[in-house]
Parts: sequence; structure tokens; C-alpha cells
Amino acid sequence: QTSTEARLQMYYTGFADEASVGLAGQIKATKELGWQCIESRAIDGVNIHDLSEEAFDRAAGMLEDSGVRINCFGSAVANWSWSALKEEDFQKTREQLSRALVRMKRLNCTMLRGMSFRAEWNRPAFDPEVEKNVFRKVNELVRMCEEAGVLYLHENCNNYGGMSWKHTLKLLDHVKSPNFKLVFDTGNPVINFDRSNGDALEHVQSSWEFYSHVKEFIYYVHIKDGKFIGRGENGFAKAEFTFPGEGEGDVARIVEDLLRNGYDGGFSMEPHMKLVFHDSTPSATADAERYQNYVEYGRRFMKLVDGIKAKCGKRSIC
Repeated sequence: QTSTEARLQMYYTGFADEASVGLAGQIKATKELGWQCIESRAIDGVNIHDLSEEAFDRAAGMLEDSGVRINCFGSAVANWSWSALKEEDFQKTREQLSRALVRMKRLNCTMLRGMSFRAEWNRPAFDPEVEKNVFRKVNELVRMCEEAGVLYLHENCNNYGGMSWKHTLKLLDHVKSPNFKLVFDTGNPVINFDRSNGDALEHVQSSWEFYSHVKEFIYYVHIKDGKFIGRGENGFAKAEFTFPGEGEGDVARIVEDLLRNGYDGGFSMEPHMKLVFHDSTPSATADAERYQNYVEYGRRFMKLVDGIKAKCGKRSIC
């Protein structure tokens, strides 16, 4: 496989660790939905690039036996836990990526979800020092992926590129590689303040506005939805996560526009409704409830897509 191989026709996948901590439950939920893919993030609470060799070998064997494949590696590379201004952080996330690339080869996976380092909310929106470091370091990470035949898909999360659509476009201007593309998350603008016009943290972003400015660069899509409910004690936006199409993420409008324009990639579910993966103190939720929520989320999204196709008046893609 190479990064230029023919893509699958539009397909469904998801962060199945939101259905089950264990891989067996993740595979079960995927099959119950009739899907063939998982966007891998964690198994037994540990990201795949941090699993022991024994645990990883066991997981790879389970996936091979099940017939379920990993379509994308939801890594923690350059995510919100790493500062672009700290060389120690850069070296640690380079090591994450090195381990990930080896394991992706075993899993026959050629897409990696990565980011652009922590959004520095206490600094200017377009801080020259932050930008110099972000551009240099993301370029190096992308080169590593390019050498391995892997696509680095940047997500608009709580990172430099996620501070606004202007930041994402500036990142694209400074990281010139055919292996650098975007994964657009429909729900993340709802929980991130808009820095497109400066430093004021007054309004959250518009998912539709963000999407409209970057859609020509989108290769892959995360489906998340929610409603902004105010500013948290830490200063960040707070949201109530919802089923797709029931929040402020413009999910239906974005998906319809994607399909009308020939999008043929994956739609990856990331509900966050029963578990916010990066919350250090998540509420205890029964495994069965998490599992059922994930399956229901996937079914509702497939129904939403079917409705869009019917509206378009065609049997497959709009």
C-alpha cells in the first residue's frame, strides 16, 4: 500500500474505544454495526503506540482473526498535551510517531491522525515564536510519515491549527507535502473559541464557517456534535455532546455538502457522549451503556446519511 492508492468508496468507522475499553468489545460493536473498520486509539486504556510488544502482538492477532481492520491510527502525536515551545515535548512525540509507524506497517494502515501541538491560549493568536516552532516541527513529523508511506491527517482540535480556519490554512501554507492532509471534526469548533480575528476568547467557532474555508483539503471526517454551554473553570469552552445532527456542529449540512461534492472517504464516529476520552476524571459509566450509545450513534448517523442520499435523489453518493 502507498499513500496514493485508490481509496475505498465512502465508508463508516469510529473510535470504538468509546464503545468498549477492551478490543473484543470494540470488534463486537464494529461488527454489530456492519462495519469493517476501527479508527484505533486505545486498547485497555492505552494508546496503541504505547502498548507493550506483547499486548500489541495480541491485539494485532485479534484483528487479523476478526477480519476488522484499522483504517486510521488515532495517535496522540503533537496533540494538546505537547507544547510546540518545548524541545523535550517534541522529542517525546517524535518517539511516539516512530513507534506508531512501525505498528502501522504491521496493521497495514496508512492514515495517522496527528495534530499541531497545544493551542497556547495565553499568547497572541498568531505568535511568531509559536508559529516558527509549529511549522518546523510539524514539517519534520510529516517527513517521517512521508518516508513511511503514511498520510499525516491534521485534526482541528485544541491545537495550533484548531484555533481557527485561518490557522489551519496558514499551517497548510507552511507544510508542503502530498502526505499532509486534513481530518475535519464537525464537533470540535463547538468547543473551541475562535481566534481568527485576534486574542479575544468571546465566541466559539462555527463548524460550517470552518468547514467552508478548508473543505478542499479534507481527506477524512470525524463525526462529533454538541452544544456550547459556557466557559469552564479552566477558561475553555464547555459542551454538551449530542447525537449527530442534534447539536450545533452543522453535521447534516456539512455531510450533505461533502457528498454533493463527491466525497468518497470515511466517516468516523467520535460520540464523546458517555466518555470524553481525554477527560482525566470521567464519570463512571456502565460498559453496557457505553456500548449501546456507540452503536446507537452509528445507526443514527447512517440513517442521517441515508436521508441525505434520498434527498439527493440518487441511490449512492449525491
